Amino acid sequence: MSQMLEPDLSVVDLRSYFVRKRNALLVRGRFSPLYLDYYLHLMQYALQNAEPLDQMLKDALAALALHLCSRPQDEGCAWTIHVKEPQRANVFVTGTSRPGRVAGRVFTEDVRQEGEAMFISQTTRPDQPPRQSMIEFHGDDMLKAVETFYTTSEQRLTRFFRLEDEEFVQISAEPDCDEVWLGELTLEQVLEIETAEHLTLLETRGYVFECGCSIERLLPIIMRLPQDDLDHIFADGVAKITCPRCGAVFRTAKESFEQWRSAQS
Repeated sequence: MSQMLEPDLSVVDLRSYFVRKRNALLVRGRFSPLYLDYYLHLMQYALQNAEPLDQMLKDALAALALHLCSRPQDEGCAWTIHVKEPQRANVFVTGTSRPGRVAGRVFTEDVRQEGEAMFISQTTRPDQPPRQSMIEFHGDDMLKAVETFYTTSEQRLTRFFRLEDEEFVQISAEPDCDEVWLGELTLEQVLEIETAEHLTLLETRGYVFECGCSIERLLPIIMRLPQDDLDHIFADGVAKITCPRCGAVFRTAKESFEQWRSAQS
């Protein structure tokens, strides 16, 4: 995406390091500023996610941002995480590194009511076909779900650690990684890793909570609806459109929509 980020958004700086002698990639960052903008987003559109689904979405947002920071800058990603507990729900997150932003929402309506917990990943890069993978996982821990995705789909050992003050760390195996060390790594060792291991700073990337949606981007979606559905949503003269990526709510008058549709012809 080429859009500029909003200037008043809070940027989370994520730093990636190469762990020398262990051949691992470490990414870390504190997500408090991003979570603040997430809650401001919920307040703006009168949205609310019940616990523990709210925390699950926040964990998924953090994990996705760390994942993006460890990947090529032109890569975009979307995860749909279907959970069974505490209720059937879909935790959806999406993001890019150019610009650095993540967004997401929780779906609790029209969610399939059978089957196992599923993790569905869709990855895109310019001039390349999109990649999709789907795996099963157990439990409702988003960080463990992403670890399972890495192990099963990416075939690369990856660990996530939750620190204090909403800081998260991701450590992934690189070629010739000391996987015994990585697999046995404890939270206490991660807290001391800067002194116990030789870390080389690779880069710093900034991420914000922002979807980039607008009424102009959503109009093509409703234009594809059958006329009967259009008549229904414009029954009162004004259509309410919900962004499928972040839950933002937009309204457009039927007259404005018809003018826009005519201009597309």
